[in-house]
Amino acid sequence: MTSSKQSQAYSRGQAARKIILLLLVMSIGFTFGGAGALAWYGATGLPSLELLQEYQPSLITRVHADNGEVIGQFYLERRILTPLEETPKFLIDAVIAVEDTRFFQHPGLDLWGILRAARTNLERGGKFEGASTITQQLARSLFLSPERTFQRKIRELILALKIELILTKEQILEMYLNQIYFGHGAYGVGTASLTYFGKGLSELSLPETALLAGLPKAPNTYSPYKNPELSKKRQEHVLDRMVQAGFITTALGEQAAATPLPFQRQLPERIGPYFLEYIRQHLVKAYGETMVYKGGLQVFTTVNIGMQKIAEQAIRKGLHELDKRQGWRGPIGRETLPIVAPDPTDLLPLPLPEPGEILHGVVTKVSKEEAIIVANGLEAPLALEDMLWARRRLTKDAEVTEAQEFPTHTVKDILTPGDVIEVVVKRARGGQLRFGLEQTPLVEGALIALDPRTGAIRAMVGGYDFERSEFNRAVLALRQPGSAFKPIIYATALKDGMTPATLVMDAPVVYEDEETHKVWKPENYEKRFFGPITLREALRHSRNAATVRLLEQLGVRKVIDFAKRVGIRSPLSKDLSLALGSSVVTLEELTSAYGVFGNQGIALSPYSISIVKTQEDKILEQHLFEPRQVVSKQTAYLTTHMLMDVIQSGTGRGARFIGRPLAGKTGTTNSFRDAWFVGYSPNLVTGVWVGFDSVRTLGKVESGAHAALPIWAQFMAEALKPLPVKTFPIPEGIQFVEIDPTTGTLALESSKETRTEVFTEGTLPERPSGLTANPLDFYEFDQIVETVDINTEDTEETDAELTPDLP
Repeated sequence: MTSSKQSQAYSRGQAARKIILLLLVMSIGFTFGGAGALAWYGATGLPSLELLQEYQPSLITRVHADNGEVIGQFYLERRILTPLEETPKFLIDAVIAVEDTRFFQHPGLDLWGILRAARTNLERGGKFEGASTITQQLARSLFLSPERTFQRKIRELILALKIELILTKEQILEMYLNQIYFGHGAYGVGTASLTYFGKGLSELSLPETALLAGLPKAPNTYSPYKNPELSKKRQEHVLDRMVQAGFITTALGEQAAATPLPFQRQLPERIGPYFLEYIRQHLVKAYGETMVYKGGLQVFTTVNIGMQKIAEQAIRKGLHELDKRQGWRGPIGRETLPIVAPDPTDLLPLPLPEPGEILHGVVTKVSKEEAIIVANGLEAPLALEDMLWARRRLTKDAEVTEAQEFPTHTVKDILTPGDVIEVVVKRARGGQLRFGLEQTPLVEGALIALDPRTGAIRAMVGGYDFERSEFNRAVLALRQPGSAFKPIIYATALKDGMTPATLVMDAPVVYEDEETHKVWKPENYEKRFFGPITLREALRHSRNAATVRLLEQLGVRKVIDFAKRVGIRSPLSKDLSLALGSSVVTLEELTSAYGVFGNQGIALSPYSISIVKTQEDKILEQHLFEPRQVVSKQTAYLTTHMLMDVIQSGTGRGARFIGRPLAGKTGTTNSFRDAWFVGYSPNLVTGVWVGFDSVRTLGKVESGAHAALPIWAQFMAEALKPLPVKTFPIPEGIQFVEIDPTTGTLALESSKETRTEVFTEGTLPERPSGLTANPLDFYEFDQIVETVDINTEDTEETDAELTPDLP
């Protein structure tokens, strides 16, 4: 009986063990099966890691000036790739201490870290510590979206384990430090160091590295610029973790926590926005947007920072002065009074605006001699003398020729309380702040400066304000050059065997279109003619009738061919209106053509990029010089010598104060729609254009000499200062002799009436025959008729510069 009961009990026990064993096996099966299912579910659609060894993060393309200084950047993510060996040990230790203490021990997943984080969060009643390893964070940043789902977490764990199998710990850490986001547009430690402290990684101190290491968890929350108190607490937490991990001593941690942090946000100054956009367009066309915005190209350009800044200042100053001459358009708005300037004691200390800075202000008080203006929280006077230009006024949308002069005896004649106006910051004697009345110009302008010896673009301004209009008028705008085209005609004549002393008839002439019977009578500005004059005299004073006759004598085709040789690419009119610059050209091509004369007849195409390299220093593009002797040295020198006279005693005399060897020419078109000045020294050629985009008048007497030359002269006076003074080299085969300018013949003896003239060998004029001409005789030769299909009239301050309207 007892045996039977024992047998039954044994059988029941054995059955129970089988059931338990079965359940255990099933549990293990379900566990592994579930894990496998989860792994399969999470791994579905995972990205391939084959390219991880060739990891290349999105990098900044940096654009450098001619001295190597960075002037602009193109990027999707602002990142500077930094090798691990160039990263300070303090920063590496800080990141590991706060993000993943057991980074060098775990295989990508840290179970002990998960348990530690869970315990800390339970004890403190919230989520104070995360459990993601550095490898998991890298996987998330490289391959996954930021969404918080169970599947994404599984995928993150699987990717982290796979990454650990492919890469070394050092490679993972380097990728992480270059990939992670630190806030304020900074990706990677290299950019973060510049963003927060304005210096390179090698210069960072322990307190600074601790602050950076604390940012990736929540860059916006812990930003020292947005939340300085939270940022400080986070830095102290990082230092505590470094002490706990044994990276630093307690004393060193406390010392670092007590050290003030000198925040200095370094953002590269954006220099030459029109030039940068010109560069960007070239790069995108050559290498594609992906390479430009992600490839980290190194682009070394020709622009000179000093000249570029001078050019921008000259354009803005010149356009403001022209705009004031055109008239004041009135207040830009109204404000309800009273407007009270804030109490300075209630404000955070802000830097005072710089002299020349333009602000919007409100008129709060008006007296006879001054108005009180509140602008940007500052209160200062605006004196009557600083607003008198506003007595010439324009109504909205009126042409500048419709401006009216109003009697202005007091400030009340111009301003009333509540007016919103633009003011420019000035400093009175003693340093007190004061304002001047200002307004934003509607007129546009452009400037381009080249080194004629190389073709390198040294400065480029495509308009008044890039933010207002990105259209680059220096290289894209096609406008009539007026008399600025004439040097090409006169250079053609010199090439054809004529000399600066060759006489040309400046006399009335009428051309009639055989089909339409339209009549064209080229005239000079003075509405009179000067008879037989030398080519030098005709060019110096820009005589229209003489130039038309000269072009007729040379032949239009010959001039067009010459223009192409010196770099004019735009189509040119095949009629006599070409003499007065009726064909549209760009400022760049005309300036480059003048450079040929200044470079002894050698042409070099304008270029803006010296070299383009990849991040690995592989050269993608390098400029090669291809000089071409397109004009003889003698012809180039004769042309230059004649254009020097324009500045010494012609329409360009406003630039004589520069005190250097200079040559150049003004240009003005019909109804003063375009104003030009193009000129050069032996080491710099510069062109300036001023006009409205809508092709309308700049105003009466706003010629090239009035509107463009002051900009050119201001730029050249400053831009040439660091350059050596050079004279135009005199080539072989050049002779200087005395001539009689009234006849163009050799002078029998030197006198007050004779002039020294320059010739190439073999072109000296004859000695006078002894016969004299009656100055009135030239009127007998004015009956030449040429078929043309456009009208021409002419106005220029002291010369005839106007071109015919295009049909």
